[in-house]
Amino acid sequence: MENWGLITYRTTAILFDEQHSAAKYKNRVAYVVAHELAHQWFGNLVTMDWWSELWLNEGFATWVGWLAIDHLYPEFQVWCQFVTEAMQTAQQLDSLRASHPIEVPVKNALEIDQIFDAISYLKGSSVIRMLSNHLGVDVFIRGVSDYLKAHAHGNATTNDLWAALSKASGKDVNAFMDPWIKKIGFPVLTVAEEPGQIGVRQSRFLSTGDVKEEEDDTLWWIPLGLRTSSRAEQDAAMALTSKEETVRDVDEGFYKLNSNQTGFYRVNYPPARLAQMGVENEKLSTEDKIGLIADAGALAVAGDATTASLLTFLSALSHETNHAYVKRKLRPSTPLIRSHSVWSQMVASLSNIRSIFAENNAVANGLKKFTLELVSQATETIGWDFKPEEDYLTGQLRALLISTAGSAGHTATINEAKGRFRRYLTGDSAAVHPSLRLAVFQINVAEGGKEAYDSVKQEYLQTASIDGKEICLQALGRVQTSDLINDFMDFQFSNHVKVQDVHSGSMALAANSKARGALWQYIKDGWDKVYGKLSGNSVVLDRYLKNSLQQFASHEKEKDIATFFQNKDTKGFDRGLVQVSDTIRGNANYKERDEDSLLEWLKAHDSSG
Repeated sequence: MENWGLITYRTTAILFDEQHSAAKYKNRVAYVVAHELAHQWFGNLVTMDWWSELWLNEGFATWVGWLAIDHLYPEFQVWCQFVTEAMQTAQQLDSLRASHPIEVPVKNALEIDQIFDAISYLKGSSVIRMLSNHLGVDVFIRGVSDYLKAHAHGNATTNDLWAALSKASGKDVNAFMDPWIKKIGFPVLTVAEEPGQIGVRQSRFLSTGDVKEEEDDTLWWIPLGLRTSSRAEQDAAMALTSKEETVRDVDEGFYKLNSNQTGFYRVNYPPARLAQMGVENEKLSTEDKIGLIADAGALAVAGDATTASLLTFLSALSHETNHAYVKRKLRPSTPLIRSHSVWSQMVASLSNIRSIFAENNAVANGLKKFTLELVSQATETIGWDFKPEEDYLTGQLRALLISTAGSAGHTATINEAKGRFRRYLTGDSAAVHPSLRLAVFQINVAEGGKEAYDSVKQEYLQTASIDGKEICLQALGRVQTSDLINDFMDFQFSNHVKVQDVHSGSMALAANSKARGALWQYIKDGWDKVYGKLSGNSVVLDRYLKNSLQQFASHEKEKDIATFFQNKDTKGFDRGLVQVSDTIRGNANYKERDEDSLLEWLKAHDSSG
């Protein structure tokens, strides 16, 4: 918390032990410290005029936090991480009808609590990144500096910021940025190809895929960021300012819109173009690959594309990445280092598909086999051992691949994880590298039954590691049986787990298709206990319910949740419940629409492989 003169943190966001902490927490600590320090300017020196403009505090502190870490730790490649994590989280929420504009009317304290969300923080920072890229970072920072000086020790509005940036850049920033701040949602660009030119059309993107005419009345200014084989640098001035436009003299061999994913929008390419970009992915930046994967996945959910198109693209990317590993034999190189973020988005998109189609055994098994095919070679090549000269992102990639391979049933990975876990429990702490604890604990909880579950729970109770309790809660969520699920839920709501940490375990249960139904049943049966522990802070309760419930893909479950809360006092988390309903409906529609064609693709892919 950014109190002026006494900044406070939870322990995992301020303390890091080089010898015993998982390396990812160094990234987290560095970012959170930078974010809170940024608030000394954005929030303390200059405070928003009213809560409706919370984004002036949180959006800026988020962007400045990432900017600082990129400067201090360029080896982290944080802007790739930003595209994978921050942008995708913001776009997921903003693709719902129940989203809200960045600048939103606020009438009371409970409404204030509910806008401390991905829109104020992550969409806010994404829009700042888009604008700074358009104006040029140096010009943008000069304008922001003028804004801070002009309003020091006072209050400011969004219009005050636009005025300072307009003066610094010589452009009417207010005219083209206002819809991004004051209107709900964001656009998708649909591309139509003709010889030597492309047609681009903007429309509001909804994950449910059913935008009504009256919901599609916003005209966004959209920086096109067009890059081609003959034009390596994007044209910063080229923007879409109408609903539809034709862009001429486009290189038909290769082109990419939204270069480096600096714009806050999705792009829907013709299927053949997406497939071609998968084959020619060496022409794409890391951010471009992440964006194409994420866009393809979101468009499939909305019904604007197919899961088959995404899987075809992933397969092409995987072949290129695996070839890179074999060719380079893990020698340090920038392309290899940056591939961690691409793998991270691949795994995230695949995990979402596997979650939504988990109840169809044929599809679930096909997706599990496909995942195993994608990660096996890279996992076997990267190995288990960390080398002294190894860079940060290679270590993160190792942890990601081992975790993914284990969850997909990679036999050698599971056996190795079991062996290392046994040695760890008998006192050989070196058997499990600190950055591999989560992967090893998860695999053993999923595969080892009650004995492994009890061992990880005991680890939670006795660990002296700063990050140990959080890691154990995330791992315990991989339980596979109803008795252990209920035991874990009881444990989360005991005095052993702090209120601020309860959501960690339930997020893991919700991501576990074997557990999410039991998790919801526990919430229903024990609502008084859940509400009693978490309702002291409506932000905590709202986050807990969204993280616990939005993974379902069933119309019946959506109705069950709505019915349960119908006669309850939901002040402080009512907006979150509507967002849960929107998300589940979108998932259910996607599952019903794509299930048969996805199974056909998986069967054809299996036979061709």
